[in-house]
Amino acid sequence: MNFLKPTGLAVAVGLMLASCGNQGNTVETTEAQDVAEATGQTLTIDTNTSKVNWMGYKPAGKHFGYIPLTNGELSVEGNAIKAGKFVFDLTQLKIEDMEESNENYGKLFGHLQSDDFFDTENHPLAVFEVTNVEPYASDDQVEDKEEFETDYTPNTMEEQMVDNPTHWISGNLTIRGNTKNIKFPAAVTLGDGSVSAKAGFNIDRTEWGVSYNDESNAVDKLKDNFIYNTVNIEFDIQAN
Repeated sequence: MNFLKPTGLAVAVGLMLASCGNQGNTVETTEAQDVAEATGQTLTIDTNTSKVNWMGYKPAGKHFGYIPLTNGELSVEGNAIKAGKFVFDLTQLKIEDMEESNENYGKLFGHLQSDDFFDTENHPLAVFEVTNVEPYASDDQVEDKEEFETDYTPNTMEEQMVDNPTHWISGNLTIRGNTKNIKFPAAVTLGDGSVSAKAGFNIDRTEWGVSYNDESNAVDKLKDNFIYNTVNIEFDIQAN
């Protein structure tokens, strides 16, 4: 039986926001690996329907939204994904738990764009590049570990992952100029000239240098003065 076990670890994208040492609740994260070679047919990512959803937590609440894709492609040979690259525009990040007319929307958006989080002035784009794709076996599992409990504890990996995953996807995720390789379960459907891929997983934002109010530095967590390091991520990709 195979397990998804983090090493040093791990949304993209703040994404924003595991308890200190809680490595069992995020994806397997390692140093960057060689990008897969593109062979076969090249499909273009549909940027109108593809996006990355994110959800970040603090003890007193949570925020969520999405990051649009600007471009990308997948290489398919037979019934297998061979390679792929997706580019996300962090400057166009959307917050969906409040109206844009709300002054707090502007404050939160500006904070996420700042050096405390994504530093988009210097790093406006996030990139994911496929390094490996392998079948998901029926006895594969993800490993969960409890977080510090509050009213807004992040979803566990088991809660976040998609139903009936078909593949493990590994890839280099670059945020703020930092690149780490992540591995997560995904449900992939390959049709005649099209690919649909959906995935849900968690990352530890601090792996990419997004360390504002890092919970591991909280002197007293009961005071709620921290942001969870765990960020829930969902990929919804369509290529034609």
